[in-house]
Amino acid sequence: MASRALFASTPGPSLLASYRRLFAAPGAAAFTLAGLLGRLALSMTGVSLVVLIAERRGSYGLAGTVAAAGLATGAIGMPLIGRLVDRHGQARVAVPAALYNAVPLLGLVLCVRLGAPDWTLYACWAACAAAPNLGGMARARWAHLHRNDPAARHVANSLEQALDELCFMAGPVLGMLLCTTVAPEAGLLTAGTLGTAGTLLFAAQRRTEPPLAAGSPAAPRHGSPLRTPGLRVLVLTFLATGAVFGSTEITTVAYADALGHKPVAGGLLALVAAGSCVAGLLFGLLAPRSAPGVRFLRGIATMAALLLLPLAAGLGGAGFGLLGLALFAAGTGTAPTMVTGMTLVQELLPQRQLNEGMAVAVSGIVIGISAGAAIAGTVAEHAPPGTGYALPAAAAGLALLIALAGRRHLARPGGRAGAAENSERTVSAAG
Repeated sequence: MASRALFASTPGPSLLASYRRLFAAPGAAAFTLAGLLGRLALSMTGVSLVVLIAERRGSYGLAGTVAAAGLATGAIGMPLIGRLVDRHGQARVAVPAALYNAVPLLGLVLCVRLGAPDWTLYACWAACAAAPNLGGMARARWAHLHRNDPAARHVANSLEQALDELCFMAGPVLGMLLCTTVAPEAGLLTAGTLGTAGTLLFAAQRRTEPPLAAGSPAAPRHGSPLRTPGLRVLVLTFLATGAVFGSTEITTVAYADALGHKPVAGGLLALVAAGSCVAGLLFGLLAPRSAPGVRFLRGIATMAALLLLPLAAGLGGAGFGLLGLALFAAGTGTAPTMVTGMTLVQELLPQRQLNEGMAVAVSGIVIGISAGAAIAGTVAEHAPPGTGYALPAAAAGLALLIALAGRRHLARPGGRAGAAENSERTVSAAG
C-alpha cells in the first residue's frame, strides 16, 4: 500500500500473470534457474569461509581479514570481467572464468586443511576475483529480451531483486548448516560446486544471450562506463546503500549478542531480506508512471525514512519481536531503490557497456558493505547496544543527498549513451 502511494504508479496485472509473462520468452526460465544456482553459491561463500578458517585456525580475526581481501579484489575484478563480457560475449568469458575460479577456491580449502602459512589463504582468496556477475548478466538478458518494453524490464528487475534476497536468506543458512553438521570445508566446497555448475549451465543457454553490440560512431567503443555522469551518481549512491547493508548486519549481530541471544541475529537478518523480497515482488506489479530518476529519489527517501524504525527500536531497548518488525519494515524500502537503480543503469548505458556498468554498480555496493561493516564493528565495541542503528540511517541519508545532488544526471537517461543505445539496437534489429 505504501509503495503505491510513494511511487505514484498504477496497479499492474496479478502476481502470477505478471511474472508468467516474463517466462513466456523461450529460454527465460532456464537461464533464470541456472543463474539462481550461481547466486546461491555466492551468498554461501562469506559465512562458509569465516566458519572454515575460524574452526581450523581458531581465529575470527584471520577469517575477517581474509574475507576482506577477497572483497577488495572482487570489487576490482568484477568490472574487468564485465568489460570482457561486453566485448566477447557472456559464454566466451563466463565459462573460462568459472573454471579458473574453482582452482584458487579449492587451493584455499587445501591450504587451510593442510596448515599452510596464513599468507597462502590471502593469496588464494584474493585470486578468486574472476567470478562472473551472474546477476548482472541475467539482467542484461532481460534487458535484451524486452528491449522495447520498459514495463516488462521493470517486472524483470523486480524479479531479479527478489531472487537476490531469496539467495541471501537461504545461502548463509545452508552454508552454516553444512559447515557445522558435515565438515568445516563442506560449505565452501558446496558453494564452489554450485557456483561452477550454475555458471556453466547459465552460459549454455545461448539463445537468450545478448548479441555483441555493433560499433557506434556516437560513442567511443572503449573507455570506462564511469565516464557517464549518471553512472557516477549511481555508484556513489550504491556505495552508501552498501554501507546500509553492512552496518545493519553487524549492528544486528552485536545487538542480539548484547541481549544474550546471538543466534537470533540470523533470523533478524532474514527478516530484512524477507521484507526486501516481498517488496521487490510487489513493486514489480506496479506500472510506473514517473521517470526512473524520480522513482529512484523516492525510493531512497523511503528507505531512509524506514531505517528510522530500527534506530528507534534499538535506542529504546526493544525486544526481538519489535526489532524484527522494524527490520522487516526497513527491508521493504531497499528493493524499490535497487530495482529502479538497476533500471537506470540499463537506460543510462549503451548495450556495449551494460555488463561492465552493472558490475561497477555492484562493486560500489560491495565496497560499501565492507566499509559499513568495519565502522559498525567499531561502534559496537564502544557504544551502547542499538546505537549502531544510527549508521544505516545516516548512510541512507547520505545516499539521498548524493542522489539529490546528481538528480539532473539521473533525469536525462536519453543523452549520448541513450542515442548510442538506440543506434546499436537498430543495427542489432536490422541484423
